[in-house]
Amino acid sequence: MDDFVGTQAPIRRLTDPAEAVAALESAVPGLVALRLPEPRNVDWRLVEAGLGTALPEDFKLLRELYPTFGLGDFLGFGGPERGHEQRWVEGARGSLEDLEELCSEVDLAVPFHPFPAPGGLLPWAGSNQGDLFLWATDPAGPQEWTVTVASRRSAWWHYTGGAVQFLADLVTGAVEPWALPRVSPDIARW
Repeated sequence: MDDFVGTQAPIRRLTDPAEAVAALESAVPGLVALRLPEPRNVDWRLVEAGLGTALPEDFKLLRELYPTFGLGDFLGFGGPERGHEQRWVEGARGSLEDLEELCSEVDLAVPFHPFPAPGGLLPWAGSNQGDLFLWATDPAGPQEWTVTVASRRSAWWHYTGGAVQFLADLVTGAVEPWALPRVSPDIARW
């Protein structure tokens, strides 16, 4: 039996992408050492056209500034690479197919559906233990998207902030890691 555990909210939702990235850099002091010397200049128009939706600005900014990295030897953050955007889009589409199967298998009181369903889920990160970190899309636009966690331990839950703020709050303990291990601020290339 899968469980919807509940919803957690940040004290204040960070809507400015630079502020969200700064919060993550503060929570994970070693992250700044990985900052790229130049932004990666991903062709976001190509990525977003391929997905059929715009993406949140905090995610795009973090991806522009940093390489793929891991937090606490648990959670991996990555995204499209310049020149390989189409490959990333194809991988995201494959993830949506897997997510559709997962959503159909879970027995929750209110079912979840993958994007492009209204309010559908779109993966943005994962763990080395099979946990998924998803956006709960919102018709109001990607700056309103929140986070849904699908734990490999069959617990699903929401966080009403953005993805980058979620990472910062997960590391600092401002969000309870329901059905997840505590995530340390240790940083590594993923």
